[in-house]
Amino acid sequence: MKIAQIFSRRKDNLNALNRARKEKSNDKTGEGIICPSCENEITRERLKTELGVCPVCGHYFPLNPMQRMGMLSDEMQVKRHFKPLKSINPIDFPDYEEKLKENREKTRQNDAIVTEIIKIGGVTTAVGVLDGRFLLGSMGTVVGEEVARLAEYADKKKLPLVIFSASGGARMQEGIFSLMQMAKTAAAVEKFKNNGGLFISVLTNPTTGGVSASFASLGDITIAEPKSLICFAGPRVIEQTIGEKLPEGFQRAEFLLEHGRLDAVVERKDMKDWLSKVLSLHNTK
Repeated sequence: MKIAQIFSRRKDNLNALNRARKEKSNDKTGEGIICPSCENEITRERLKTELGVCPVCGHYFPLNPMQRMGMLSDEMQVKRHFKPLKSINPIDFPDYEEKLKENREKTRQNDAIVTEIIKIGGVTTAVGVLDGRFLLGSMGTVVGEEVARLAEYADKKKLPLVIFSASGGARMQEGIFSLMQMAKTAAAVEKFKNNGGLFISVLTNPTTGGVSASFASLGDITIAEPKSLICFAGPRVIEQTIGEKLPEGFQRAEFLLEHGRLDAVVERKDMKDWLSKVLSLHNTK
Protein backbone atom coordinates (compact mmCIF):
# COMPACT_ATOMS: atom_id res chain seq x y z
CA MET A 1 0.00 0.00 0.00
CA LYS A 2 1.34 3.45 -0.95
CA ILE A 3 2.05 6.11 1.68
CA ALA A 4 -0.59 8.42 0.17
CA GLN A 5 -3.21 5.68 0.49
CA ILE A 6 -2.27 5.06 4.13
CA PHE A 7 -2.67 8.76 5.01
CA SER A 8 -5.92 8.96 3.02
CA ARG A 9 -7.37 5.97 4.87
CA ARG A 10 -6.18 7.37 8.23
CA LYS A 11 -7.81 10.71 7.39
CA ASP A 12 -11.11 9.02 6.51
CA ASN A 13 -11.04 6.98 9.73
CA LEU A 14 -10.30 10.06 11.85
CA ASN A 15 -13.09 12.03 10.20
CA ALA A 16 -15.56 9.21 10.81
CA LEU A 17 -14.43 8.87 14.43
CA ASN A 18 -14.76 12.62 15.04
CA ARG A 19 -18.25 12.68 13.52
CA ALA A 20 -19.34 9.78 15.72
CA ARG A 21 -17.90 11.39 18.85
CA LYS A 22 -19.56 14.70 18.04
CA GLU A 23 -22.93 13.07 17.44
CA LYS A 24 -22.70 11.08 20.67
CA SER A 25 -21.37 13.80 22.99
CA ASN A 26 -23.52 16.62 21.60
CA ASP A 27 -26.77 14.73 21.18
CA LYS A 28 -29.46 16.89 22.76
CA THR A 29 -32.86 16.08 24.15
CA GLY A 30 -34.60 19.32 25.04
CA GLU A 31 -31.97 21.40 26.83
CA GLY A 32 -29.93 18.44 28.00
CA ILE A 33 -26.67 16.83 26.94
CA ILE A 34 -26.21 13.07 26.75
CA CYS A 35 -23.20 11.79 28.71
CA PRO A 36 -21.09 9.63 26.34
CA SER A 37 -20.13 7.36 29.25
CA CYS A 38 -23.38 6.54 31.10
CA GLU A 39 -25.81 7.92 28.44
CA ASN A 40 -27.80 9.82 31.05
CA GLU A 41 -29.17 13.23 30.11
CA ILE A 42 -27.76 16.21 32.00
CA THR A 43 -29.05 19.76 31.77
CA ARG A 44 -26.54 22.35 30.65
CA GLU A 45 -27.05 24.30 33.84
CA ARG A 46 -26.36 21.23 35.99
CA LEU A 47 -23.28 20.39 33.96
CA LYS A 48 -22.00 23.93 34.40
CA THR A 49 -22.60 23.72 38.16
CA GLU A 50 -20.67 20.42 38.24
CA LEU A 51 -17.73 22.02 36.38
CA GLY A 52 -18.23 19.78 33.37
CA VAL A 53 -18.31 16.52 35.33
CA CYS A 54 -21.22 14.10 34.93
CA PRO A 55 -23.03 13.91 38.33
CA VAL A 56 -24.09 10.32 37.61
CA CYS A 57 -20.90 8.53 36.49
CA GLY A 58 -18.15 11.13 37.00
CA HIS A 59 -17.27 11.39 33.30
CA TYR A 60 -15.11 14.44 32.59
CA PHE A 61 -16.38 16.54 29.72
CA PRO A 62 -13.61 18.56 28.01
CA LEU A 63 -13.33 22.24 28.87
CA ASN A 64 -12.42 24.95 26.42
CA PRO A 65 -9.53 27.25 27.42
CA MET A 66 -11.67 30.16 28.60
CA GLN A 67 -13.82 27.84 30.74
CA ARG A 68 -10.64 26.46 32.29
CA MET A 69 -9.19 29.93 32.87
CA GLY A 70 -12.47 31.10 34.39
CA MET A 71 -12.43 28.25 36.92
CA LEU A 72 -8.88 29.10 37.97
CA SER A 73 -8.82 32.88 37.89
CA ASP A 74 -9.53 35.00 40.97
CA GLU A 75 -11.14 37.60 38.71
CA MET A 76 -14.59 37.33 37.17
CA GLN A 77 -13.35 37.91 33.64
CA VAL A 78 -10.13 36.77 31.99
CA LYS A 79 -8.54 39.52 29.92
CA ARG A 80 -6.54 38.57 26.84
CA HIS A 81 -2.90 39.38 27.60
CA PHE A 82 -1.10 38.02 24.53
CA LYS A 83 -1.92 38.63 20.90
CA PRO A 84 -2.80 35.19 19.44
CA LEU A 85 -0.85 33.86 16.46
CA LYS A 86 -2.17 32.19 13.31
CA SER A 87 -0.88 29.04 11.62
CA ILE A 88 0.13 28.92 7.97
CA ASN A 89 0.62 25.88 5.72
CA PRO A 90 4.42 25.41 5.74
CA ILE A 91 4.48 22.22 3.64
CA ASP A 92 1.43 22.92 1.42
CA PHE A 93 -0.51 20.05 2.97
CA PRO A 94 -3.74 19.43 1.02
CA ASP A 95 -6.88 21.06 2.50
CA TYR A 96 -4.98 22.33 5.57
CA GLU A 97 -6.07 25.96 5.13
CA GLU A 98 -9.67 24.82 4.94
CA LYS A 99 -9.26 22.74 8.11
CA LEU A 100 -7.76 25.71 9.94
CA LYS A 101 -10.62 27.95 8.84
CA GLU A 102 -13.22 25.39 9.98
CA ASN A 103 -11.59 24.99 13.38
CA ARG A 104 -11.21 28.73 13.91
CA GLU A 105 -14.91 29.20 13.22
CA LYS A 106 -15.84 26.27 15.45
CA THR A 107 -13.71 27.28 18.44
CA ARG A 108 -13.49 31.05 17.87
CA GLN A 109 -9.75 30.74 18.48
CA ASN A 110 -6.74 31.10 16.21
CA ASP A 111 -5.21 27.78 17.17
CA ALA A 112 -5.15 24.96 19.72
CA ILE A 113 -3.83 26.95 22.70
CA VAL A 114 -4.69 30.03 24.75
CA THR A 115 -2.05 31.67 26.96
CA GLU A 116 -2.83 34.25 29.63
CA ILE A 117 -1.56 35.87 32.82
CA ILE A 118 -4.08 35.35 35.65
CA LYS A 119 -4.15 35.29 39.43
CA ILE A 120 -4.68 31.92 41.12
CA GLY A 121 -5.13 32.18 44.88
CA GLY A 122 -3.63 35.65 44.78
CA VAL A 123 -0.50 34.53 42.89
CA THR A 124 0.09 36.03 39.44
CA THR A 125 0.67 33.06 37.14
CA ALA A 126 1.47 32.40 33.47
CA VAL A 127 -1.10 29.87 32.26
CA GLY A 128 -1.46 27.97 29.00
CA VAL A 129 -4.41 25.75 28.07
CA LEU A 130 -4.47 23.46 25.05
CA ASP A 131 -7.83 22.98 23.34
CA GLY A 132 -8.69 19.48 22.13
CA ARG A 133 -11.49 20.88 19.95
CA PHE A 134 -8.97 22.47 17.58
CA LEU A 135 -7.52 19.69 15.40
CA LEU A 136 -7.43 17.39 18.45
CA GLY A 137 -5.23 19.88 20.31
CA SER A 138 -2.33 18.98 18.04
CA MET A 139 0.95 20.89 18.30
CA GLY A 140 2.07 22.79 15.24
CA THR A 141 4.29 25.83 14.89
CA VAL A 142 1.82 28.20 16.56
CA VAL A 143 1.26 25.99 19.62
CA GLY A 144 5.03 25.52 19.94
CA GLU A 145 5.68 29.25 19.65
CA GLU A 146 2.94 30.10 22.15
CA VAL A 147 4.32 27.64 24.72
CA ALA A 148 7.88 28.92 24.24
CA ARG A 149 6.73 32.56 24.37
CA LEU A 150 4.79 31.94 27.58
CA ALA A 151 7.79 30.25 29.23
CA GLU A 152 10.07 33.11 28.18
CA TYR A 153 7.63 35.71 29.53
CA ALA A 154 7.28 33.81 32.82
CA ASP A 155 11.08 33.67 33.06
CA LYS A 156 11.42 37.40 32.40
CA LYS A 157 8.71 38.37 34.90
CA LYS A 158 9.64 35.66 37.44
CA LEU A 159 6.18 34.10 37.39
CA PRO A 160 5.23 30.47 37.99
CA LEU A 161 4.14 28.58 34.86
CA VAL A 162 1.10 26.26 34.64
CA ILE A 163 0.14 24.47 31.40
CA PHE A 164 -2.93 22.29 30.94
CA SER A 165 -2.33 19.77 28.16
CA ALA A 166 -4.98 18.04 26.05
CA SER A 167 -3.57 16.86 22.75
CA GLY A 168 -3.38 14.15 20.13
CA GLY A 169 0.32 14.97 19.60
CA ALA A 170 2.26 16.59 16.78
CA ARG A 171 0.24 18.09 13.92
CA MET A 172 0.86 15.92 10.88
CA GLN A 173 -0.27 18.68 8.48
CA GLU A 174 2.89 20.64 9.36
CA GLY A 175 5.30 17.73 8.98
CA ILE A 176 8.84 18.24 10.28
CA PHE A 177 7.98 21.78 11.40
CA SER A 178 5.57 20.26 13.90
CA LEU A 179 8.14 17.77 15.21
CA MET A 180 10.62 20.63 15.70
CA GLN A 181 8.26 22.11 18.30
CA MET A 182 9.04 19.22 20.65
CA ALA A 183 12.64 20.38 20.98
CA LYS A 184 11.68 24.05 20.96
CA THR A 185 9.13 23.80 23.79
CA ALA A 186 11.33 21.47 25.84
CA ALA A 187 14.27 23.87 25.55
CA ALA A 188 12.17 26.88 26.55
CA VAL A 189 10.70 25.12 29.57
CA GLU A 190 14.08 23.75 30.70
CA LYS A 191 15.66 27.23 30.46
CA PHE A 192 12.80 28.61 32.55
CA LYS A 193 13.28 25.88 35.18
CA ASN A 194 17.07 26.27 35.24
CA ASN A 195 16.57 29.95 36.05
CA GLY A 196 14.57 29.03 39.14
CA GLY A 197 11.04 29.01 37.70
CA LEU A 198 8.31 26.65 38.90
CA PHE A 199 6.56 24.68 36.16
CA ILE A 200 3.39 22.76 37.00
CA SER A 201 2.23 20.48 34.20
CA VAL A 202 -1.44 19.44 34.32
CA LEU A 203 -2.32 16.51 32.06
CA THR A 204 -5.93 16.15 30.97
CA ASN A 205 -7.69 13.64 28.74
CA PRO A 206 -6.03 12.89 26.39
CA THR A 207 -2.36 13.93 26.51
CA THR A 208 -0.54 11.89 23.90
CA GLY A 209 2.12 11.81 21.21
CA GLY A 210 4.58 14.65 20.76
CA VAL A 211 3.06 16.80 23.49
CA SER A 212 3.38 14.06 26.12
CA ALA A 213 6.95 13.44 24.90
CA SER A 214 8.02 17.07 25.24
CA PHE A 215 7.04 19.96 27.53
CA ALA A 216 4.08 18.17 29.16
CA SER A 217 6.44 15.67 30.79
CA LEU A 218 8.90 18.25 32.12
CA GLY A 219 6.99 19.65 35.06
CA ASP A 220 8.66 20.26 38.40
CA ILE A 221 5.28 19.00 39.55
CA THR A 222 3.15 16.87 37.20
CA ILE A 223 -0.49 16.18 38.01
CA ALA A 224 -3.51 14.93 36.08
CA GLU A 225 -7.28 14.90 36.10
CA PRO A 226 -8.89 11.53 36.93
CA LYS A 227 -8.95 8.80 34.27
CA SER A 228 -6.97 10.89 31.78
CA LEU A 229 -5.23 8.95 29.00
CA ILE A 230 -1.53 9.86 29.10
CA CYS A 231 0.84 8.19 26.67
CA PHE A 232 2.98 8.47 23.56
CA ALA A 233 1.43 5.60 21.59
CA GLY A 234 -2.08 4.52 22.57
CA PRO A 235 -2.94 1.16 24.15
CA ARG A 236 -4.42 -0.30 20.96
CA VAL A 237 -1.23 0.47 19.02
CA ILE A 238 0.88 -1.17 21.73
CA GLU A 239 -1.35 -4.25 21.92
CA GLN A 240 -1.20 -4.71 18.16
CA THR A 241 2.57 -4.29 18.21
CA ILE A 242 3.44 -6.67 21.06
CA GLY A 243 0.52 -9.05 20.59
CA GLU A 244 -0.46 -8.97 24.26
CA LYS A 245 -3.35 -7.64 26.31
CA LEU A 246 -2.38 -4.67 28.48
CA PRO A 247 -3.26 -4.34 32.20
CA GLU A 248 -6.57 -2.79 33.19
CA GLY A 249 -6.37 1.01 33.21
CA PHE A 250 -2.98 1.00 31.51
CA GLN A 251 -1.83 4.57 30.66
CA ARG A 252 -4.65 6.13 32.67
CA ALA A 253 -3.82 8.74 35.31
CA GLU A 254 -4.43 6.42 38.29
CA PHE A 255 -2.16 3.72 36.83
CA LEU A 256 0.61 6.26 36.21
CA LEU A 257 0.27 7.68 39.73
CA GLU A 258 0.59 4.18 41.20
CA HIS A 259 3.76 3.61 39.18
CA GLY A 260 5.41 6.92 40.10
CA ARG A 261 4.82 8.79 36.85
CA LEU A 262 2.61 11.48 38.43
CA ASP A 263 2.77 13.48 41.65
CA ALA A 264 -1.01 13.60 42.12
CA VAL A 265 -4.38 12.99 40.52
CA VAL A 266 -6.55 16.02 41.28
CA GLU A 267 -10.30 16.25 40.76
CA ARG A 268 -11.51 19.23 38.79
CA LYS A 269 -13.47 20.67 41.72
CA ASP A 270 -10.26 20.70 43.80
CA MET A 271 -7.91 21.99 41.07
CA LYS A 272 -7.92 25.68 41.97
CA ASP A 273 -7.41 25.08 45.70
CA TRP A 274 -4.65 22.53 44.99
CA LEU A 275 -2.80 24.90 42.65
CA SER A 276 -3.34 27.85 44.99
CA LYS A 277 -1.64 26.03 47.88
CA VAL A 278 1.37 24.97 45.80
CA LEU A 279 1.75 28.40 44.19
CA SER A 280 1.46 30.15 47.57
CA LEU A 281 4.21 27.94 49.03
CA HIS A 282 6.47 28.71 46.08
CA ASN A 283 5.65 32.42 46.27
CA THR A 284 6.86 32.68 49.89
CA LYS A 285 10.44 31.65 49.15
